[in-house]
Amino acid sequence: MADKFQSIKGFYDILPEATPLWFKLEDTARRVLAQYGYQNIRMPLVEPTDLFVRSVGEHTDIVEKEMYAWEDALNGDKLTLRPEGTAGCVRAVIESNLTYNGSVRLWYSGAMFRHENVQKGRQRQFHQIGVEAFGFSAPEVDAEQIVMLARLWRELGIVDVQLQINSIGDAHERAEYRQVLIQYFEQHADLLDEDAKRRLHTNPLRILDTKNPRMQAMCEAAPKLIDSLGEETRTHFDSLCKLLDAAGVAYLINARLVRGLDYYNRTVFEWVTTKLGAQGTIAGGGRYDGLVERLGGDATPACGFGIGLERVFLLMQEYGITANVAPDVYLVNVGEQAQQAAFSIAEQLRNANIQVVLHAGGGSFKSQMKKADRSGARFSLILGDDEVANNVVTLKPMLGAGAQQQCGIEAAIANITTSITNSKS
Repeated sequence: MADKFQSIKGFYDILPEATPLWFKLEDTARRVLAQYGYQNIRMPLVEPTDLFVRSVGEHTDIVEKEMYAWEDALNGDKLTLRPEGTAGCVRAVIESNLTYNGSVRLWYSGAMFRHENVQKGRQRQFHQIGVEAFGFSAPEVDAEQIVMLARLWRELGIVDVQLQINSIGDAHERAEYRQVLIQYFEQHADLLDEDAKRRLHTNPLRILDTKNPRMQAMCEAAPKLIDSLGEETRTHFDSLCKLLDAAGVAYLINARLVRGLDYYNRTVFEWVTTKLGAQGTIAGGGRYDGLVERLGGDATPACGFGIGLERVFLLMQEYGITANVAPDVYLVNVGEQAQQAAFSIAEQLRNANIQVVLHAGGGSFKSQMKKADRSGARFSLILGDDEVANNVVTLKPMLGAGAQQQCGIEAAIANITTSITNSKS
């Protein structure tokens, strides 16, 4: 017997028992995004490696340790499976000149890839919905995206998630703050772990986001960038806060929130939960006004976020959120004539937008009815050769009240269609 293959560590199957809840999550997100005027864009899974080095940052964990990158043996191109979506979206906007006629709102979804330690809520192939808005400099779009996420959580039935916001200023403000921060950390060098020492002169802001308990108090006491923002940057952040207040969205200003990617400026935000352990961030993003220009386009303000779908899925399970995918009708059929008639009846029901499972493979009435019951269908239609000869069918409600009845095929289809249409309205 040949050896069985297994999926690669960190790459997993989403099985049919889980996909209904995934559909609910994705469909709800699509509906909410459409309410705010965001249009879908679909980018390749593979991009030039240098796209991520220049955008995400050479000294980030993603570029240094996590990217699936290789040299194409056919032509020598250096390629990478996308570790995040913003860089590819910016590349597409520049390449296709999507902002030629003005600002655009875009969203995308799909798999991302990072070589990380596999744990609950964190896989090496994971899925995100990303949202990006180009050409908007005012804080209204920052607020819009945050409010849009608040609406998504409500629509999904997710509660008790906290919004954390911060401003990390513009590039020149961060450059000045960076030197202040390096000096501060050097004064506390004895408390720095190896990861912090590695980042000290390359990406010191990331030290503030440490999870090391030994460093928490020291990082909490560090100088705060938000206290030294310029007037324009401060006004932008204050305006954002006022818009969130007006929308009734509660938030916590977290001065240590910096996000992990180099391209952010001004607004950064995260939605976090305490129900998923260490993987508590379910969505995060912010403003990245310099990235389009850095990647070869015209100077274009931009703002966006990503939703970690695996984490939201786990959170939906924590809250007991379910999705019903039971068919409307299970069509039982015994006999050659019944089987042929059942095909026709099933298609008539589907023409009326009714979900039908047609029993296949034969079997007795009793065994088929057991399968009809397990399917969770609202109705079973029972058809044998005698029913076909008399042009009737047996209609049996499977859930709740209602008596089994024998009626004409057209009458059965009409009864089912009316009942199911009324229940969905």
